[in-house]
Parts: sequence; C-alpha cells; structure tokens
Amino acid sequence: LVIASHNAGKVREIRALLEPFGIEPVSAGDLGLPEPEETGTTFAENALLKAHASAEASGLPALADDSGLCVAALNGAPGVYTADWAEKQWFEAQVLDGAGRDWYLAMGKVEGKLAEQGPDVDRRAYFTCTLALVWPDGHEEIFEGRVHGTLAWPPRGTMGFGYDPVFVPLGRQQTFAELDPAEKHAMSHRADAFRKLVEALFD
Repeated sequence: LVIASHNAGKVREIRALLEPFGIEPVSAGDLGLPEPEETGTTFAENALLKAHASAEASGLPALADDSGLCVAALNGAPGVYTADWAEKQWFEAQVLDGAGRDWYLAMGKVEGKLAEQGPDVDRRAYFTCTLALVWPDGHEEIFEGRVHGTLAWPPRGTMGFGYDPVFVPLGRQQTFAELDPAEKHAMSHRADAFRKLVEALFD
C-alpha cells in the first residue's frame, strides 16, 4: 500500500494506524513519486487526485488523505486551503531557509482573523479528514472523519504537526500537540476516517 503523501507527520500517523493490520506501507516520498497539484475545491477531490496519481505511478493500491481545519467564525475557513495558509512568500522560502510552509504563520493568520471579531468570538473549530483509497484499476473508496474542539492561543505543545498546537479537542484541556501521540491517534479526525475504512474493508 502506498501512502500518497510527502508529509512526514501525516505518513507517520497513517503508518501507526495501519500497523495493527500487518500492513507496512511505503510513502509516495519514499518511492520518489511526483506530487500532483491539488486543484480540487473539496477535500474529496484533492484526496482522489493524490491517490489516483500514486496508484497509477506505482501500480499499487494507494491511500491519500486530504485534511484541514474548519473554523466556525471564519465560515469554515481555512478548510480545503488549510495548507495554503502556511505558505511563505517565494522569496522567503528560497532565500531564508528553503522551507515553503510555516505553520506558526498559519496559526497566527487564524488567530488574527478571530481577534478582529472581538474577545467574545466563537472559537469552535473542527479538523476534518477525507481518506481516498484507489486501486490501480481505478476503483476508489472515500471515507470522512471529524474531530470537534476549540482553538487556543498562544500555541502549546511540541508534538503533532500543522495546527495541532492551537487545537483543543472536546472534553480535553490539552492541545493535540500536548497529548501523547497514541492518545491523539485514538481520537483524531484521521482515526475517525480510518475506523470507517477498516469497517468497510478489513472487518
């Protein structure tokens, strides 16, 4: 099984979810497969683009994830553009450190837009994950998961990735970046989608 991603954090989480089933996946990055441009306007469209690209290039089944943060007070933004909010300017990425994404920049953008709405702003948010599993013959399956919570500020914790340092899942006091990775895996949007995949394909 190919994990159709070049995101090390995402690959690590999916690998941990697959481990109990005796599946040792390989990532698109490990295989040197190209990353398709994510031109979809929905999570499902982007997940399918990535999964089809990896399945066709490798001749193996491919699992892709497209996920994002949806903030109530921002009408669901950043949503499908979650990663884009972390993009540095081309000059910064090339001249300063070569990294194209700055997640603290992205978290700051979200917080800035919330702050514009005043101290009583609705801080509810959810992470959503769409998994697309595609076989080399073109057959495809889609599974969606969510985890609801609220946004904290300033960022807290050093575990996790992306917007994890500002996301506090419902019923917890800690952000995803403060939780033990195993605890996060058990409740995350990715785990919710993966449970649905398991019920459909492994059970």
